[in-house]
Amino acid sequence: MNTIKKSYTLLVLLISINASPAMAAPFQQGSHNVSIVAGAGSAYGDDYIILGAGYGYYLIDGLELGIDAQFWLNGDPSITKLSPQIKYVFTQPKTVKPYVGAFYRRTYTDGFEDLDSIGYRAGLYFMGQGNFFFGAGVVYEDYQDCSETIFTDCSNTYPEILFSFSM
Repeated sequence: MNTIKKSYTLLVLLISINASPAMAAPFQQGSHNVSIVAGAGSAYGDDYIILGAGYGYYLIDGLELGIDAQFWLNGDPSITKLSPQIKYVFTQPKTVKPYVGAFYRRTYTDGFEDLDSIGYRAGLYFMGQGNFFFGAGVVYEDYQDCSETIFTDCSNTYPEILFSFSM
């Protein structure tokens, strides 16, 4: 059996706060997004608690550029992930707003070579009362320069759940 297993996320929860100086509605040009990540994952035969944070800025209505960092805790070896990303939210629908996005991720693992991956995400935001919204989607991540003789799999698909509000 392989001694090195590729990391994967079982479930990632994002709690986001959108804010701008003008108190812009979610997804509008000039609004900011600060996120907190909590979840669980498994890698290298060990289970982890995942904590992280992110920041995003809406360049135009619906188009967000951002960066996230994840820290995989309570497992060995230590894992840190840094991920610049782009996301587009279709702002025209009133109650359900689809989103699509892409990201590059650099994974730093103590004692191993750093890994690069490219990923895509898609899902739906469900608008609630006021500036509260909930999102659910799926993420596909593909590890670059991956060898299945070392990893059990060179790609991964996992769900994402997002709870957000703007202020």
